[in-house]
Amino acid sequence: MISFDESLKRLNSIEIEPTNIIKKPLMDAQGYFLAQDIVADSNSPEFPTSAMDGYAIRYEDIKLGKLPIQSINPAGAKTIEDLKPGYAIKTFTGSLMPNGSDTLIPIENVEVESKFIIINEEVPKGFSVREVGENIKKGEVLIKRGTRIGFEEIAVLASLNFVEVEVYEQPKVGVIATGEELLELGEEQTRPSQIRSSNNYTIEAIAKEHNANVTNYGCIGDDIETIKEIFKKALEANDIVVSTGGVSVGDFDFVKDVVRDHLGAEVVFKGVVIKPGQHIMVAKANNKVILALPGFAYSSTVTALIYMLPIIYKFQNSTYKMPIVKGILEEDYKKRSKKTEFVACNVHLEDGKFKINFRGKKDGTSAIMTNMLGKGALVYAKESEGNRSKCQEIDIYLYRYNQGV
Repeated sequence: MISFDESLKRLNSIEIEPTNIIKKPLMDAQGYFLAQDIVADSNSPEFPTSAMDGYAIRYEDIKLGKLPIQSINPAGAKTIEDLKPGYAIKTFTGSLMPNGSDTLIPIENVEVESKFIIINEEVPKGFSVREVGENIKKGEVLIKRGTRIGFEEIAVLASLNFVEVEVYEQPKVGVIATGEELLELGEEQTRPSQIRSSNNYTIEAIAKEHNANVTNYGCIGDDIETIKEIFKKALEANDIVVSTGGVSVGDFDFVKDVVRDHLGAEVVFKGVVIKPGQHIMVAKANNKVILALPGFAYSSTVTALIYMLPIIYKFQNSTYKMPIVKGILEEDYKKRSKKTEFVACNVHLEDGKFKINFRGKKDGTSAIMTNMLGKGALVYAKESEGNRSKCQEIDIYLYRYNQGV
């Protein structure tokens, strides 16, 4: 087995050719990854613009104290008068500043008497005037290729009049659950040894959250010929094949042998000093990747987060890095092994700091998936680390960091 750090090093070294570049209408591109740098083709604003409602003046006229109102300049006006020296033009938020003006006096700073304004409070030169290129400068790279498109990117793209945008096609992920004991959703249980399969649905859900196009091949038994057939079919149709079960050292753990001996795949690594999920296998076949994960629900979920997501992002010319932050323990933490451990915990923000505890988390095997319910995170304890006491800091993996704590 290799260390956790070495496994990440090998995973990151896998060379992947990104998926095809396609064009999507702007609002259909949300969640996709950009396949082009977004470069500003003009300044924004293109002309000096008012940032408030007020009166456009020449700064040198502010000492006059009283100025006649020359005209009104609404936002979007077709024509704008040039400002005469010694005058003021009533100007609104978003209006272009009249030629000849360089400062805006807010409405709150003046009194209006008939057709004059009386300046009660002076402002500095250039006050409340948005300069050319304040928001965007022509030629500026605003969004880099490989960025996932969220509402912020939509806002900028729309402001630049992108009707459609170039993105990477969603990588195809095939998910397979193996095990003679597994039952599909809706399938009737006929013997006590059978359990309901959730791994394939968990993996599918995680992959979809990160913009993958998933084919779920369901559950297959521990029959080597069937495993060969389904794995070959999945590998032909997908960029990534993720399986659960069949990678340990049992008599019926055939997946590792099929991956190594029948799919023409090169093993990147097999076995990691990690808890949960030490029996994990990563292999590459041409420009495709196979991840064979453990069968226990918690193990397969944690290892999918750690090892599947970076590969999904690679296919979209991007990078996934585990969001690791410091958390403060609200109770003692006892490390259970000399391996790198990922332990489910509760996390909440208090006074700007992440606080963590283990209330409601059950002790037991790596089959306890309910430990990941709620606003959770994973304590990330390295091989060299030991027990920690209450109030000490410890690393945590915020796998749901963008969905609130």
